[in-house]
Amino acid sequence: MWREPVHRTRSNRDAAGLRLGRPVTFATVSALKKIAGRRLPVASAAVLSLSLALSAPASATPRSPSASPSATPPAGMSTIGGARLGRPGTQVNLGDGAPVLPKGLSARSWIVADAESGEVLAAHNAHWRLPPASTLKMLFADTLLPKFPKTTEHKVEPADLEGMGEGSSIVPLKEGETYTVRDLWLGVFLRSGNDAVHVLSAMNDGVAQTVEDMQAHADELQALDTRVVSPDGYDAKKQVSSAYDLTLIARSGMQKKDFREYCSTVRTQFPGETVKKKGKKTRTSFEIQNTNRLLAGDSDVTPYRGIAGVKNGNTTNAGATFTGVAERDGRVLLVTVMNPEKKDHNEVYKETAKLFDWGFGAAGKVTPVGELVAPKSARTNATPGASPSAPAAGKESAEPVAVKKSGGSTGMGVALGIAGGLVVLLAAGVFLVRRRHPLPDPVRRRTRP
Repeated sequence: MWREPVHRTRSNRDAAGLRLGRPVTFATVSALKKIAGRRLPVASAAVLSLSLALSAPASATPRSPSASPSATPPAGMSTIGGARLGRPGTQVNLGDGAPVLPKGLSARSWIVADAESGEVLAAHNAHWRLPPASTLKMLFADTLLPKFPKTTEHKVEPADLEGMGEGSSIVPLKEGETYTVRDLWLGVFLRSGNDAVHVLSAMNDGVAQTVEDMQAHADELQALDTRVVSPDGYDAKKQVSSAYDLTLIARSGMQKKDFREYCSTVRTQFPGETVKKKGKKTRTSFEIQNTNRLLAGDSDVTPYRGIAGVKNGNTTNAGATFTGVAERDGRVLLVTVMNPEKKDHNEVYKETAKLFDWGFGAAGKVTPVGELVAPKSARTNATPGASPSAPAAGKESAEPVAVKKSGGSTGMGVALGIAGGLVVLLAAGVFLVRRRHPLPDPVRRRTRP
């Protein structure tokens, strides 16, 4: 089994995966300025209030990032999502019967949120702006996935691979070989290949254009702690994000069918070099495996039941980072953990698993300390009164509305359901989502105890 090597250089090593129970959905917060919302059961609608999501204070705009993170969080941070999230230290409101937070957490920053309602159950320095490592590839994928159909082919030119940082993680891709877009995305998600990121960026008119697109998308999602310098997450001066922002980005990415598909892939055969045998050209292949340890397991980490991705990273400056999504008993949680001070093997996964356990036990027994906000476009589109083109609240529509079509994924999808799709309704400023398709059998089989 291929194992992720430990590097002391400024390299990225990470991956993502999907392991689910029965299908559920959560609020759509797409990069393409689509509607956001909470799931509706098949027979009835559940409505999400957006009072907090649509009222981020003016003071929430973050300050300019410093060249490198300090040893302690700043006294004042962004208050997007709620004032408590801008305070340093741990924020939690335990109610009757709620478990205490797990002992031994050493991460500089972490957050536990309900993926459907957007409620933040607990957080620790949620808006501390820190280097994200390759968790930033979630933003890269959420931004570029809709631009290229997965069957599009691209021949790798030497110029495509220029500018990668020393020690970068690679798939590896071979110059002169042709890959589909699907191949490249599998390289991004499973091997965290910076070479795949640079090839896709070249297809998107270059790294500079891609960075600009990613920053614009982060701003649209209100991930305002995030500053993009390199599309692959490689350590770069002033490149930062936060546990809060990475959670917003993951929530958006998981709305896309292709994003979920790639996250769910544990291992696959990847195209290798073309060789000539007995006068015939043959394309070799090799196996690549997802390095998300909560998905695949490791010597000291067992696969986490219900894990649903999303992305991990590790660089010299960022330390270990991870954003995960998991589902249990119909509830979907998002957890982001950044840079544990403990340097034990797989510590970032161990602390994430502890926070998932806590979150599933505490859900419904804590008062939220904040929430994940809707994208800016949701605020713009939330006009008073029912839209004449949308059904009234509580009614289901047979067709999706307010969906921008483009090549590849449309950004719609059942939350954490690979073959899913959403119908998104806008009525009286309330966002509604209807579940349409169940999980495919391969995903269901992986989620059974």
